[in-house]
Amino acid sequence: MKQTVKYITTRLYKPLLVKYLSATRMYTHKGIRLVIPPAVFHPGFFFSTRLLLRYIATLPLKNRSFLELGAGSGLIALYAAREGAQVTASDINSVAIHSLEMNSHSNQLSITVIKSDLFTNIPQQTFDLIAINPPYYKKQPKTPAEYAWYCGEQGEYFQQLFSSLKPYMHPQSMVLMVLCDGCDLEMIRSMARSCGFRLNCVFEKKNWVEVNYIFRIDKLTG
Repeated sequence: MKQTVKYITTRLYKPLLVKYLSATRMYTHKGIRLVIPPAVFHPGFFFSTRLLLRYIATLPLKNRSFLELGAGSGLIALYAAREGAQVTASDINSVAIHSLEMNSHSNQLSITVIKSDLFTNIPQQTFDLIAINPPYYKKQPKTPAEYAWYCGEQGEYFQQLFSSLKPYMHPQSMVLMVLCDGCDLEMIRSMARSCGFRLNCVFEKKNWVEVNYIFRIDKLTG
């Protein structure tokens, strides 16, 4: 039954959504006003960003070093900055980088914006908190916008993420990643284990389409 509802919803909803998101839109959440171009992931129409933000909003952020990988329009990064965190926001998409810069300026919030494929261009340093809303569908991205959705045919995004994460963590770092039941969770867990990490689910939320999870990425011990 769930799959039937999901199929019908997708068939009816997706064409309307694609048409709506083909133009630049304004979006406001938690008092943060965003300009969102068509090539940038829109946090208002997908559950993952707001779910991750809801969890992050329960954490102490003031004076903490904060990194958002794949920040898109910047909602989570800008919220953390407003709460007093020292924020770095990155994205591989040049349009998203411009959007991040515009949105930080219009909200009068200071963040460091870096164009980067995961950690490639981020100077080595450790962060107190790292937030990740990753692409998790198996397909090779062909356009800048598709990097927000597709992790490669074999999940290459996650292999690169886990293999380069440790130098950016200190012993008390918290790394949070949001995923859903529509992605290959076992593949992602396996890649994490092979690089010395485990995924611990700290929050789960069902909606009428899917189940979303927030995982804490912890280093394996022993």
